[in-house]
Amino acid sequence: MKTVLGAAVAALLLTAPAQAAFITLGGQQWTTTGVDNLVLTPTVPSGNQPQNIQCVICGDHQPQQQADFGYTDFHNTGQPNQTLTYFSTNVAGGGNPGLDALGIPYDGSFLRAYLLAGGDPTLTFNIGIDTNDTGNAQILNSFFLLNVTTHTVLSAFTTPTAILSQNNGTGFPDYTLGTFNITLGTDIHVGDQLAFFARVTNANDGPDSFFIVPQVQAVPLPAVGSGFPMLIAGIGGLVALQRRRKARRLATA
Repeated sequence: MKTVLGAAVAALLLTAPAQAAFITLGGQQWTTTGVDNLVLTPTVPSGNQPQNIQCVICGDHQPQQQADFGYTDFHNTGQPNQTLTYFSTNVAGGGNPGLDALGIPYDGSFLRAYLLAGGDPTLTFNIGIDTNDTGNAQILNSFFLLNVTTHTVLSAFTTPTAILSQNNGTGFPDYTLGTFNITLGTDIHVGDQLAFFARVTNANDGPDSFFIVPQVQAVPLPAVGSGFPMLIAGIGGLVALQRRRKARRLATA
């Protein structure tokens, strides 16, 4: 009897659903089940934030963002060994100077529209990181994309990594963090609110910034086998038309 009971308990444990994992951010619990893991690389993404990249967590003195695209000012006093923690906000120039407190989230539909307009139909994007230091590398401790409506972590970077500046100057990214994905119906639903979160330790110089970099999809060119004959035929038709017009002019001269 004990053997049968033990086998039943073991079977129940094996078939029971896995317990959801949680992380605490801003004093709130967020589910981490099924999270996408992000990879940080020293790849410098194209673009310059003051010209054409939208920022979600920005250093001081950043230019005005796209209408309704807010950002959090990333204040840094220049003192060594600071730990700075930020949630993004949809209020341009929002406060939250290094405080672990949830700001006003983004409407997921707005972020989707921005990516689509930027030529990113797959809704996969990266974050470009502009870091500024005194030659003493800062540490990107963690970065998250959060679904505030469902209290779910969509994407996460949790491997503390040194981020030494490669390009001096505000608005020039040094690293790429990706890949993020906000698939409609899977990661977000209509009406869901989103937020970004960053924690940097050993901050020691000017402010850092985090920019959205859409993964622009190239427009495919027609294949040579199908498009080339049509091109030749079109040119041939124009030549024949010109010859006919010339022949008419000679005949009536």
